[in-house]
Amino acid sequence: MANTKEHNCEKCPMRAKYDVNPKAFGSRVWRWHINFCPGWKAYFTSQTPEMKQELRAKYDFKKYQD
Repeated sequence: MANTKEHNCEKCPMRAKYDVNPKAFGSRVWRWHINFCPGWKAYFTSQTPEMKQELRAKYDFKKYQD
């Protein structure tokens, strides 16, 4: 991570479920949730540009473009 603060997003059980099965209902709720979650914004914006790109691709995430 770009800074030393640890974010709960790294260990989020809903994110882990999304990684296993993105089409499950709970997974889709998590994906919707990251569009407005202040914790996800802090986590995402603290990442390196390379990691941000990986997260954008993995989660089809289009917010917080540089």
